[in-house]
Amino acid sequence: MLTRTAEDRQLLELVDPVAESLGLAVVRLRLMGGTQRRRLQIMAERIVDHDISVEECARLSRAVSEVFDAADPIAGEYLLEVSSPGIDRPLTRLNDFALFEGFEARLETDRLVEGRKRFRGVLAGLDEGHVCIDLEGEDDTALIPFDWLVDAKLVLTDALLKRGAELRAQRGEPSDDGLPAEQDPND
Repeated sequence: MLTRTAEDRQLLELVDPVAESLGLAVVRLRLMGGTQRRRLQIMAERIVDHDISVEECARLSRAVSEVFDAADPIAGEYLLEVSSPGIDRPLTRLNDFALFEGFEARLETDRLVEGRKRFRGVLAGLDEGHVCIDLEGEDDTALIPFDWLVDAKLVLTDALLKRGAELRAQRGEPSDDGLPAEQDPND
C-alpha cells in the first residue's frame, strides 16, 4: 500500500534511498493525474519518532527534485508534493499496525472477507502477517491478511488527538494551535 502502481514502485526505488539518507521513511507515494499536469505525492516521516517538520519536507523535496532532474523518470510536467502523513494518517506498512495498536482505523480489502471488504474498529496488533482488529459490534478479533489490504487509515478520534498533543509536549512544542483562544460569552 506504500505504492499503488508499477510506475509508483519505480519512483519509490528512486525516492527511498534519498529519504533514508535524510533519516526519513516514505509512508506513501502516489503519482496522480492523467497525461497532463500530474502530481507526485510523497508522505514521509522521521524514522526515529514517526514525525516530520516543514523544514524536513522541504529538504526532502529539494533532494528528490535533484535526483528526478537527473533521472527524468516522469514524462511531462508534474507537481511534487512532500508532506507529513497527518494525524489521521494512512497505514501502509505492516509495522504501522503495531505502532498504532489501540487506535481506531478503517481498513479496506481487495476481496471479500466474511462477506465484506470494509472494516472499522480498534487495531489489536499483528499476528503472522495478519492485521488484528477489534470490530465494532463484534466479540472476536478479526485477522485480515496484510497483503489483502488496499487502503487503511487511522480514524480521527479524541484519543488520537490526545496522543499527538502528548508527543508535541514531549518534544517541548506549544500545546496550542496558534489560534486565538475562544472567549467565554459570559465574560
